Amino acid sequence: MSARRGRATPPPGAASSTRPPADLAELLARAHSLVGLTTGALAVAQGVAQEGPTAAAVRTKGTPGQLLERALGATGGAVKAHDFPTLGVELKSIPVDEAGAPLETTYVCTFALADAESQSWERSWVRAKLARVLFVPLIGAAGVAWGARRIGAPVLWSPTPAQERVLRADFEEVVGLVGIGRIEELTAHLGTWLQVRPKARDGSARTLAWDADGAPIATVPRGFYLRTRFTRALLADPCATPD
Repeated sequence: MSARRGRATPPPGAASSTRPPADLAELLARAHSLVGLTTGALAVAQGVAQEGPTAAAVRTKGTPGQLLERALGATGGAVKAHDFPTLGVELKSIPVDEAGAPLETTYVCTFALADAESQSWERSWVRAKLARVLFVPLIGAAGVAWGARRIGAPVLWSPTPAQERVLRADFEEVVGLVGIGRIEELTAHLGTWLQVRPKARDGSARTLAWDADGAPIATVPRGFYLRTRFTRALLADPCATPD
């Protein structure tokens, strides 16, 4: 994955006061204007203090993602709101290596375990979240300090009919399993592109679910994630259908 290097001055719109984009064209123009910048340079432009060179690797929901939200004019942030509400666009920053391979799965949203039995793909928040996504790669080797990562070329993606069929099947497989009380069989191995994994600040967090007898149980919160093989394919070809 390529990115322009050597740009020293942040482009207009990099500051935290950026207004929301009026349309998709403006959002994409802003995202393209950031290509080649390091996240450290973006932090300087926004007056955000940086950690030292030994800072932990970039995380999709950490400081770099927040910097991108400010630079692009995102106004979402609520649990049930897109990052760009008027455009229906979700912003996803993805740390990738120099070859464009994602270094981690991409979080989509939480999985409401307690009402899994009544959930449908058509009305699900995960489907709404994935309806239109702006992927922004953050390029750098695994373990590199977050401020040293370079912003790569953005990709605006909406699922093709073929892609949505696979995502829907993944969703229905895991939701159906939990809906009949077989949550103990729910693992990250399920799902071709969309998987479910634990999602909590620490191991003590618990949420409500039901066992096969309909009795309430306390379990670790879960979230929906896109597998790396899918996001890598999307960054190269938004219409891809990887195995």
